[in-house]
Amino acid sequence: MTPSPIRIRARLREGLTDVQVLMPHPMETGLRADAAGQLVAVHHITDVQVSVAGRPVLSARMSMAVSQDPLLSFRFKGGLVGDRVSVAWTDTRGERRTDEIAIS
Repeated sequence: MTPSPIRIRARLREGLTDVQVLMPHPMETGLRADAAGQLVAVHHITDVQVSVAGRPVLSARMSMAVSQDPLLSFRFKGGLVGDRVSVAWTDTRGERRTDEIAIS
């Protein structure tokens, strides 16, 4: 199954770039039982990397304690309109997703 696209917003305002990242993902803890009473296997994002124009601006480790469809919001200095913001994640199954958008 192909992971859903990462939704990214990046806007430059007064010298700071505000970024919002929505990562569609089930984020299963391995502790929840399905309708048949069987535990649902662990499946969550473990690593997130964000770069701007090839320069890293955020690196995060996630655990099973993060809710479904995680939303990250942060800001940084040094971005320019048109610079590409790239977001990449890896999960417990080795699945990966990378998407990018230009700063507006």
